[in-house]
This record gives sequence, C-alpha cells and structure tokens, in this order.
Amino acid sequence: MTQVDEVAADLFRIATYIPDVDLQFVQFLVRDDEPLLFHTGMRALFPMVHEAVSRLVDPAGIRWIGFSHFEADECGALGEWQAAAPQATAICSLVAKMVSVDDVVARRPARPLADGETLTTGRYSFRFLQTPQVPHAWDAGMLFEETGRTLLCSDLFQQNGQTAARTTTEVVSRFRDMLRAYQEGPFAWYLPYASHTEATLQRLADLRPNILATMHGATYEGDGAQAIQDLAAVMREVLGRP
Repeated sequence: MTQVDEVAADLFRIATYIPDVDLQFVQFLVRDDEPLLFHTGMRALFPMVHEAVSRLVDPAGIRWIGFSHFEADECGALGEWQAAAPQATAICSLVAKMVSVDDVVARRPARPLADGETLTTGRYSFRFLQTPQVPHAWDAGMLFEETGRTLLCSDLFQQNGQTAARTTTEVVSRFRDMLRAYQEGPFAWYLPYASHTEATLQRLADLRPNILATMHGATYEGDGAQAIQDLAAVMREVLGRP
C-alpha cells in the first residue's frame, strides 16, 4: 500500500512498504509552479506512485525528476515518468547523465547540474551538491531546498521497517542497527567509507538543514547538522575499523 503525507510545506512523501525486504521506498513530490519528483521508484512501483502523485498534482505536469545516483529505486521508472509527463526532464550529475542515465533509462536527455548550481521551480530553489560515493556510487549528488532548508538525502539515515512518515525523534540509532545488520550479510558495504566520506558529510552538515528527507524511513525534522555529524560517527564506528 502506498501512503501520502505532507511532511513540510508543499513537500509530500509517497511511501510504499515492501514486506519482503522490510523496507519503505519513498518518493518526494514538491508541489510548485514546476513540480519536482525526487526518486521515481522501481518500474514495478510506477502505477502506484503515479496514482499517488495524481492526488496532489496533474502527473502530466511534472517538470523535473531528480535522484541521487543511478539505481533502480532512484530512477528505474524515469522512462515511464517521461512518457506520462511530456515536459519532464531528469536532473542529475554530469557523471550520471553521461555514464548511465541518457543511454539506459531516459527518453529525453537529462539536464546535468554542476556542483553548487541552483534550480528554481517557482517558490523554491534547490542547490545541487555533488557527493561522489555518498551515500554510494560515483555519480551521486543531493538537492538542498533553500527556503525550508530541506536536504533530499537519498539513502542516508536509512531506517528499516514500516516507519512513521515524519519524526522529531533521533533516527541515527535505527540507522546504526540497519548498518550493523547489513554488514553481517549480503548487503555488506552498502555504504562505502573512504578518505573523503567525513569531509562530504561535514559539507552537508554545514548546510544546517531543518529537514532530512530520506528514501528509506521517516523524514526527520530537527537539528539536521547534529544528526549528520552523529551519522558520520556511526559510519566511522561501523565501517571505518580495519
């Protein structure tokens, strides 16, 4: 079942829980003059996500489709969305565009965003941050909405299970539980830990986000800078040891 919740002004969380993997897959819709969908979900989720979007805006009017990196839950249904929304343009890093997106999933060429570049959708402005290997993949990036100070942070802060839509309670402990469990099974090293990881996370913390919009789990509202620093400490603890 797909659930829709408004987690901030004009920011809607569309979540589908998949029991087989005990995980929610979340898309975020920004309702504005030029609506933006962040994450498409996998192709199999397209009918449910399309129906959920139709409760909020005309799906054919989606103008921008963003995602962090090339992966099925990030942009697997991009082609379906571009068929449904004739003006929808993918926005991603130059690496994502050139290496994967335009060749594999896009019906129309993606618009690459440079590090620090801003995209305006009407009332809201989104700054693109290039974040290679954070959360993972060479082509990774994130969007930071500057009015409400919302960080669309992809897989960071993953919380397994069927969570609430929004929380003001810390989410790092559930992230730690997930990371430790994954390290013991086939999903080990789901998040890489490299020499630049902490510097990248500190750059995100320096944005001082009020809202952390994560793909898997509850959207967190609170001291985003502290939460990101706490997350960095967990990654160092679990992944940084020899």
